[in-house]
Amino acid sequence: MRTGLSQHTSLRQELRVNPRLYQAMDMLYMPMMDLQQHLKQELLANPFLELLEPEDETPEQKDAEQEKEQKEKEEEMDWEEILLNGFEVGGTREQYEQLEYTEPVTVETKDLIDYLREQLQMMTLTPRQLLLAEEFLGNINDEGYLAASLEEIVGSVNQLVTGHVEKDGEGGEDGDDGAAPAAGASDLAVRSSPSSPSYYTMAEAEEMLGIIQRLDPPGVGARDLRECLLIQLGEQADTTSLTFRLVHDAFPDLIAHRWNDLAKRFGVEPAAVQSAADELARLDPKPGLKHASQSDGYIIPDLIVEKIGGRYQVFLNDTGMPRLRLSRSYQEIARDKKKMTPENREFIASKMNSANWMIQAIEQRRQTMLKVMNFIVDRQREFFEKGIEYLRPLTLREVAEVINMHESTVSRVTNEKYVQTPRGVLPLKFFFSSALATASGEDASARSIRAKLQKMVSEEDTAKPLTDQQIVHLFQEQGIQIARRTVAKYRDQLGILPARMRKRV
Repeated sequence: MRTGLSQHTSLRQELRVNPRLYQAMDMLYMPMMDLQQHLKQELLANPFLELLEPEDETPEQKDAEQEKEQKEKEEEMDWEEILLNGFEVGGTREQYEQLEYTEPVTVETKDLIDYLREQLQMMTLTPRQLLLAEEFLGNINDEGYLAASLEEIVGSVNQLVTGHVEKDGEGGEDGDDGAAPAAGASDLAVRSSPSSPSYYTMAEAEEMLGIIQRLDPPGVGARDLRECLLIQLGEQADTTSLTFRLVHDAFPDLIAHRWNDLAKRFGVEPAAVQSAADELARLDPKPGLKHASQSDGYIIPDLIVEKIGGRYQVFLNDTGMPRLRLSRSYQEIARDKKKMTPENREFIASKMNSANWMIQAIEQRRQTMLKVMNFIVDRQREFFEKGIEYLRPLTLREVAEVINMHESTVSRVTNEKYVQTPRGVLPLKFFFSSALATASGEDASARSIRAKLQKMVSEEDTAKPLTDQQIVHLFQEQGIQIARRTVAKYRDQLGILPARMRKRV
C-alpha cells in the first residue's frame, strides 16, 4: 500500500436546492400573521423594497378611499370647540361616547393556583401550614386534581426543610458572632436539627388535604374522579342520598352502567338508579378548568369563500399584508453603474435580485393558494350547500394532479391555514379525508360517515340502542360498505359509548 497525495477526477450528479427555493417553501407554509411579520422584516433589511403607497393605487381604489375619508371627516368631532365651549358645541356627550374607541389590551389573568392561594391567605394558618399548603398548590394540575400522593408531598417538603437545616448549620459554623437569623426564617420552623419535630408528618398532610379540599371550586384537590364527586356531593350536605351512596359504595359498577346489579344491591328499581346517576351530570368532573389560565386563540382566515350570485367565489384575506414594490429611487441609483465600486455593484445587484424574487414569490403564493381553494370549492360544493354529511373524500395527491403541482406543495398550502366559509371558519385540512366504498361505485368521505354515525345514535331508541353491527347494517342499506371495527373506531373518536352503556331503562 502506497501512501502520499494524489489527484483524480470523477463525475457525479448532485441535487442542490437554491436557498431562495427554501425561503419560497417557507413562505408558502406561513399562515397570514407570520407572513405579515416576515414581510415587515424584509422591508427593513432590503432597501430595494418599499410599501405601495395609496397614490399608486388604481382610480377605483382611490375613489373608495376618498369616499371613506370624507365620511370620517364629516363624523369627526370639532375638538377645539369642545375644549373651549363644552360638549354642547361639537355634539352631545352621547355622540362622543359612541364614537370613542378603546384599544383592547391583553391583561394578565389569575389562574387556579392564584385563586386558591388568595383563599388560603384569608384563613388563620401558621407559617408552617402555609409552607405545606404551597407544596400542595404546586402539585395541583389545571383540572384541579392533586397530581402527587401525600407521601410524595411530605417527602418533598421535608427535603426543603433539610436544605434549610443544612444551610443554617453551615452559617452557624462560619459564625457571625451570634448574628440574628434571617427575618421570617424562624416562622417557617425549619431552624432545627434533622431529629427535631420540625419535619412534617402524614397527619399534618392529611389535615392540610382537608383544608385544600374545602376551598372553592368544590372538588379541587381531589386525587381521583370518585373523590372529586364525593367532595361536591358532600358540599350539598346530601350524604344520605342514593347518588352519594352509589359513588361512595359502588363506583366501579356505576361507571360501568350496571343498572340492574345496582338496583338489586340497593333495593330500588333500575330506573331509580339511573335517575340518581343522572344527577351526577350537574357536577363538574374537572373543577379547576373554570379558573385555568387560557390564552385567547384568535384565528385570522387566510382565505374567504362567499356565495355571490349563486356561485361560490374565493378571495385571499390579505388586506392587512404589506403591498411591496421595487423602490424607484434605488432603481435609479442602480442604473448609474459608473459611479459604483465593484463591491457596491455586487451589493446592489444582490439586493435588487432578492427584492424582485420576493415580489414574485408573494404573487406565486397568492396564485397557488387560490388554485388549491378553488379546486376544493368545486369538489366540495355539496358540502357548502347541504352540510357535512355530503363532504366528499379528497386527498392531497388528487389536488396536486389537477393543479399540476407537487403533493408536498399542496401540503404546505393547506397546513395551518384557515378559510372563512358560509359554514364557519374551518382549517383547510378539514376538507381532506379518506374514502370508503359505496354500492354505487362512488366513494364516501370518512368525515361524512362519522357525521352520519353521530346522527344515527342521536335518533336511536334509548331503550334499545343500536349496536355496532346494527349500525353496519344501516350503512349497508344506504349503500356504504363499512366494517364493524371501523364503526367502533369512529364511535370512540366521537366519544360515543357502547350500546350497553347507552341503554336507558
